[in-house]
Amino acid sequence: MAGKLYLCATPIGNLEDMTFRAIRILQEVDLIAAEDTRNSIKLLNHFEIHTPMTSYHEYNKYDKGRELVQKLLAGTNIALITDAGTPGISDPGEELVKMAYEAGIEVTSLPGACACVTALTLSGLSTRRFVFEAFLPPDKKEHKLALERLKNETRTMIVYEAPHHLLKTLRELLETLGNRRLTLCRELTKKHETAWQTTIEDAITRYEQEDPKGECVLVIEGRSQKEIEDEAKAAFEEISIEEHMKRYEDQGIARKEAMKLVAKDRGVTKRDIYQYLLGKESYNDF
Repeated sequence: MAGKLYLCATPIGNLEDMTFRAIRILQEVDLIAAEDTRNSIKLLNHFEIHTPMTSYHEYNKYDKGRELVQKLLAGTNIALITDAGTPGISDPGEELVKMAYEAGIEVTSLPGACACVTALTLSGLSTRRFVFEAFLPPDKKEHKLALERLKNETRTMIVYEAPHHLLKTLRELLETLGNRRLTLCRELTKKHETAWQTTIEDAITRYEQEDPKGECVLVIEGRSQKEIEDEAKAAFEEISIEEHMKRYEDQGIARKEAMKLVAKDRGVTKRDIYQYLLGKESYNDF
């Protein structure tokens, strides 16, 4: 029988967040694939786990991934752990999971610590709908595109950032999104954990005067639907009602339906549009 791949979440700071189930599985499996064995050995020693380890990280994920899949097919049970948090979230474990499924290997995930969800619940911002961006892409073109995609995002946004890039990212967010509410989380689950409710502008002001420390999770307020609608309404008000009607009619939309759409765009009633057009020469066939 083939082995099983276990995705084991590990603490993001506080060792007490390790689950009983994760400890048991790490003790029982045949092999642990760790992002950094030098870092993970401290965790395993703390919980008296003596299972053999092998490295699996961003720079060997394809070659090592194929090797691990072969071991799984041969009956080896393997646990995958990252340096902190849940494997597969902003993590090369995503690739191993794909390979495992393609090979018909059973995969299970043990729930536990995850920085993005921890920060979101601490933020005080809407948690009903959110989008996780992780670290913004390092490639300039992809980086710019990722920011542009967030411009009209109505869901709460979660972004990871390293301290030495934080100020630059905050300035880019201000330029792209405008001044939004922001909760900046640091040292999550640790002794000096902070969840600072602020705005993008105020965060920039602070970090222009002091150097940020520690990995940061930025939880950013999404754009309000009303703001989007008001902006669209203002844009339509820059053209005449006749031009507005023509845009829809040129698409083959019937006049009565076009009037409804124009009224909706402008936040008025269909009757208002009808009354306006009655006196126009080009609409004297009403």
